[in-house]
Amino acid sequence: MRLRRIVEWASDKERFTSIENYIEFCKAFLDFARASNIQADIVSKNEPTYHFLQYKAEGNFNVSRPLNYNLRYRIEDEAQFAKDFLQIMGAVRTPGIDNKDNRKIVNRTVYTLQQAIGATLDALPAGSSNKTRKINGDLFERLICLMLNRLGINCSSGVVKVPVRVDGQEEFTMCYQHDLIVREGQLVKIIGSVKTSSKDRLDKIFIDKFLFCKLTGGCIPHVAIFLNDVQRKGNNPRNYGVDSTFLPGHFKGYTVKLNPLDGVYYCDIRPSMVTSPIIRDHIRTFDAFIFDELWKFLRRRAVVATIAQVETP
Repeated sequence: MRLRRIVEWASDKERFTSIENYIEFCKAFLDFARASNIQADIVSKNEPTYHFLQYKAEGNFNVSRPLNYNLRYRIEDEAQFAKDFLQIMGAVRTPGIDNKDNRKIVNRTVYTLQQAIGATLDALPAGSSNKTRKINGDLFERLICLMLNRLGINCSSGVVKVPVRVDGQEEFTMCYQHDLIVREGQLVKIIGSVKTSSKDRLDKIFIDKFLFCKLTGGCIPHVAIFLNDVQRKGNNPRNYGVDSTFLPGHFKGYTVKLNPLDGVYYCDIRPSMVTSPIIRDHIRTFDAFIFDELWKFLRRRAVVATIAQVETP
């Protein structure tokens, strides 16, 4: 398949309405991304686990985002990000399914599915960067919602209508748009932010929880799900490396002085996130959300905040 057709496919959000759609696209991208179709496979100078794909003339000789080759599946591994992944998603609560190997499959598959889309969109002309970020972000948000729906959970993006009470009486309501709303009827169980990166977004996520708790007088789990926090650094392919976009000082400050989030999850977790004492207590890999913490949150009492608008994944 030509790169142009794959880029058109990734740019059409209507073609991603099921997990199977994501898998089908991912297979097409990985099959294309063999050495014969790529101008160069560039290894990061400072963290060799990250590679950059440089496209040929059809892709404007653009260089992709950094791809973690310890997480990214190859086309030869398609059984794991297709058949095995779907089997796990259909039986997450079944005894024996929760094991180290299956957790890796979930984490690596989500990473591979989403990075296939992101890396493909990197072939668009430089002037399309805003469009690329919007499509990529929307499709990651949709992927997480589709996964939770597959687990039998009522989940979507949408608007939460928050009642504001004064002296015990509801005076008015405020509406907030959220990427991820897990609900029980019209009651909210979990509010989530789903982003490909925390860059320029971390402050709002913490403040959203603070305001929600202040306005309602109650507490509801607020979670954040991120794909990764790395970006390319350097101006020459000969010295390309990676930089972290995670802001540890901001994260620790908001966690200690404002309010901690109930869960923060990454597919591609940074080394500093498992060594810094405060950070490692609040950040997990994404599999921890799917296998453990999601179900604990669901057992909590629902907060009275109705859904004003629901957007179908």
